Amino acid sequence: MTAPHRVGDTAEYDRSELLPPGYRVGNWVVTRLIGSGGWSTVYAARPADEHPGGTGGLPAGGAPVPTDVALKIMPTAGLAPRQARRIVESARREVELGRRAGHPRLIGLLESFVLAAPDRPSLEGALVLVMERAVGSLRELVDAGVPEADRARLVAGICEGLAHLHRSGWVHADLKPENVLLGENGSVKLSDFGLATELTGTHGYAPPMGTLDYLPPERWRAPLGELGVQVRPTADIWALGIVVHEVFASGESPFPGATPMARGAAVQEYGEGRAPLRMDHAVPPFWRALIADCLAPTHAARAPHTAESLLARITARQEEGPEAGAGRRRDRARAAVLATALCGIAGATLCSDAVRAGSSTPPGRAGATVGTVRVFNAERGCQDRVDRDPQCSLGLAIDPVRPYTAGNVVPTRVWHGDVLTADCEVRDGQPIIDEEDLRSTHWFRVRLPPGSTPPAAWLPAVRTRDRPPLPECPHAAAVR
Repeated sequence: MTAPHRVGDTAEYDRSELLPPGYRVGNWVVTRLIGSGGWSTVYAARPADEHPGGTGGLPAGGAPVPTDVALKIMPTAGLAPRQARRIVESARREVELGRRAGHPRLIGLLESFVLAAPDRPSLEGALVLVMERAVGSLRELVDAGVPEADRARLVAGICEGLAHLHRSGWVHADLKPENVLLGENGSVKLSDFGLATELTGTHGYAPPMGTLDYLPPERWRAPLGELGVQVRPTADIWALGIVVHEVFASGESPFPGATPMARGAAVQEYGEGRAPLRMDHAVPPFWRALIADCLAPTHAARAPHTAESLLARITARQEEGPEAGAGRRRDRARAAVLATALCGIAGATLCSDAVRAGSSTPPGRAGATVGTVRVFNAERGCQDRVDRDPQCSLGLAIDPVRPYTAGNVVPTRVWHGDVLTADCEVRDGQPIIDEEDLRSTHWFRVRLPPGSTPPAAWLPAVRTRDRPPLPECPHAAAVR
């Protein structure tokens, strides 16, 4: 569902065209209205009597057709071309994410189609998404008062969904209680991926849209480029902090103001260091600390607090109970220090192996010219880090001419300052734009540590400030 106060919503649904119970939409029959927002309306629906089941985008392989679904209808008739494009792009994001990033903590997408409604001209050509049906939203629960016994479980479920999204290379970009749905058994499912953004490296680009109350400080002053505004996983972490505060403080925001714009001004004051973070006294100490980490005022300060690390903190607390043993905490702290040290050693090995390899000839390329490139991360907060934080890592591509997305990245990660061996380059690969808006189509083929699969990968030239003279790679020199 799309809620009020989302900046950029320009299309407004004609309430006179709400569908009555019994109206058929594709292979589904409307049973009742669930709700409507700026550019979509959601209905509960059931299968039509003659529904074939197990075909098209619906459950296949003998899986039963759901008896109760949600239809998200997004009209495009009569809209200006730019508005229609936004709606089509929003639907495309939801479909793409639904097909590629399915998870129990994400609302399931069953099928999508274009509505043929000759009897209702305003709905002719509307986009329809058929989704799992939930029994309610976190917003409804917050308004009624979240039972104390359910709070940690609900927040942990949100973290699970975000962690999966971020691992899959996506940012939700519109996390809020309205978009956290609840199943009959109380299960948590993230929904409404109309603004979801696929990452290309450390960030992605999205239209300048979002719900004002959940935008981090940097979004209020983010420059708008040709591709939109920059979006990173830490934007979801900020929104998570607001949501968790609402769960424990009866729906109250930690930022004062009678309107979303007023609260946004308070967010900017806090982000600039001109106002402290003031949380409701009802928030318990453990959750105050977690919220404070989520609401760190800058991207760099939030980056260490990933959805996975926040989930680990919540899980550990649930396992220990309210009176956590100091001995177990010390053991975990020692384990964390050891893990960090091991990660540092592994990273140093990658760097040293690459440097040593620079003086040798790559297998199968006798006499080839090789050089070294030093990895550069334009994120200033990542340039001085020595702990090789995962949020500061950069991906190497499998194929330099395919989109630089999560599906085209090797398992090995690199960090700012790593030195890699490069043996050739392509000059007409996938265009990449970094955080400083530097654009390049150049890619270097770099060697990975011995035993890696694949043995080589591709580093975009915008991720290094070294430009060694290297021969152009053969056209078929894709990584095997």
